[in-house]
Amino acid sequence: MTGIKRKKLAFFTILFYHFKCLAKKSKKQIGRCKFLSAQKGAFINLSYMKHITEKKKKNQVLSKFIKELVSESSWELISDCSTFLMMVADKDMENEKQHKGNSCKNRFCPVCSWKKARKDALALAIQMEYIKQKQKKEFIFLTLTTPNVFANELESEIKAYNHAFQKLMQRKEVRTIAKGYVRKLEVTYDKERFITKKMYKHRKDYYQRRGLSVGDHNPNYDTYNPHFHVLLAVNKSYFNDPDQYIKHDRWLELWQQVTDNPNITQVDVRKVRENKKKEVSELAKYSAKDNEYLVDRNVFEVFYKSLKGKRLVVQSGLFKESMKLWKDGELDKYIEEDPTEYVYALLYNWGKGKYVEDEKRLLTESEQQEVNGKLFDEMEVE
Repeated sequence: MTGIKRKKLAFFTILFYHFKCLAKKSKKQIGRCKFLSAQKGAFINLSYMKHITEKKKKNQVLSKFIKELVSESSWELISDCSTFLMMVADKDMENEKQHKGNSCKNRFCPVCSWKKARKDALALAIQMEYIKQKQKKEFIFLTLTTPNVFANELESEIKAYNHAFQKLMQRKEVRTIAKGYVRKLEVTYDKERFITKKMYKHRKDYYQRRGLSVGDHNPNYDTYNPHFHVLLAVNKSYFNDPDQYIKHDRWLELWQQVTDNPNITQVDVRKVRENKKKEVSELAKYSAKDNEYLVDRNVFEVFYKSLKGKRLVVQSGLFKESMKLWKDGELDKYIEEDPTEYVYALLYNWGKGKYVEDEKRLLTESEQQEVNGKLFDEMEVE
């Protein structure tokens, strides 16, 4: 099947589930079905092998950069990560998913962080559905940031961020409305993006003293931007009650106060709408983009030293409670069962920059019991 036909199949499958669900009569059923049809669409994954191939290539770059920073045994795990894959597919070879494989679970591994993000995205989507339905809450999505910093300032800036965020959550007006939150740290890299005109002048003087042009690249002048993505659970009345509602300008003022930084010019705050996939993706995906931290060895070392050992995701209140329920399997009723009947096992090995299919066979009876009739356990992230 061509790529175009696959996309058409995915599109019409999503439409089928969407309209099938909207045939329900009650508003509650319609809302539930919209969630499930969106969930269904998220799992139609016809390009898994393309994605994992791209991530495995980046994993090889990581293995070069990280070798001197980890033990030999850890490096071997990272280098060998995902060299073997067992995929399962239906009889028409149109739907497949990974069943087994070797992984290193290193937080900087492009393959493992991508897989983890897919699982975390499903968990968060289910938590939100539970909190919305059972706890009758709505959600606000916040992005909190400050001006960029140099490489040697990044680690201390992250510590300052954590402290500022704790102070923000302790403010009475925030503490009153927040019934729980998920907070994720993300760091982005900007090649020669300058903080102020004064910094630019300093850079120009620095270069001129050394006989360099201003346009020449010096990694000492690269900057980094740590920021928080935050999902807050609030009462439904929050958006209509002037005594509860915190306006955008007030959020900005509060963030300036707790960071003690009046140079902050903006925060992003919005209500999470019915289609929450974007917000789920922002919170579940990697804390650093592999196309940024693997751009060169020096940049990687900045990311590695600044993020190693840091707690990247924090949950509190209703989110912390619902995560415990998720881990205990008590939220499984919110997950759709995978309707695909898997018939074949496809075995791949990594070699010469690509995955090579070494074997295609029928699943054994025990393997069919392992993979068929199970709940979905991941969803795509943007």
